[in-house]
Amino acid sequence: MYIVIAGAGRVGFHLAQKLIQDKNAVAVIEKDKERCEGMSQNLDALVINGDSCEPKILEDAQVEKADVVAAVTANDEDNLIICQLAKEVFGVKRTVARVNNPRNEHIFSELGVDVPVNATTIIAKIIEEESSFEDFITLMTFKRGKLALVRVDLTADSPVIDKSVKEIKIPENSVFVSIVRGDNIIVPKGETVLKKGDDVIALTTIENEQQLLNLLVGKVEK
Repeated sequence: MYIVIAGAGRVGFHLAQKLIQDKNAVAVIEKDKERCEGMSQNLDALVINGDSCEPKILEDAQVEKADVVAAVTANDEDNLIICQLAKEVFGVKRTVARVNNPRNEHIFSELGVDVPVNATTIIAKIIEEESSFEDFITLMTFKRGKLALVRVDLTADSPVIDKSVKEIKIPENSVFVSIVRGDNIIVPKGETVLKKGDDVIALTTIENEQQLLNLLVGKVEK
């Protein structure tokens, strides 16, 4: 994939580093000249010194060719503008934005950002997950609240224990993303068998959350 990252702070740098390691082509846009020089010396990426809120700078990054634009600056207003320009002016299909102020998360969703990433909310969910006795936790919603990334703990009573993924008829527009088994992360395939104690990470539509929960945990009332 070709990915344009706006912002070369710590988040932008490590994001670019990981994406390059995964064999993606990356362009990084950053206002600060010194940061740009550091990125150029340490990463195999196209690095552009400029303001990502300016269409000309986005053109220099060939954003019209991007599969994804990730706006990860420390300024929410800039991140929102960058994503809107990418979508409305350059026709980028997928935008991801860092949300620095949790109060702004709903604004990003309402204004069309595909994946607003609010670190505060994610950390809170992780804390809740570790301290909760619930079998089902929504980790993140996106696509304007239409999709949800959920975590389901499989107990001994789960009706899918010892069944393979291909045997399980999951709800429409849902998919298993990963299985956390102890310290291991498993990418589920058709032959993968679910076990007691597995944490299943799944993507589903909001309206199918309850159906997915019923399938994996058993018939329950929310």
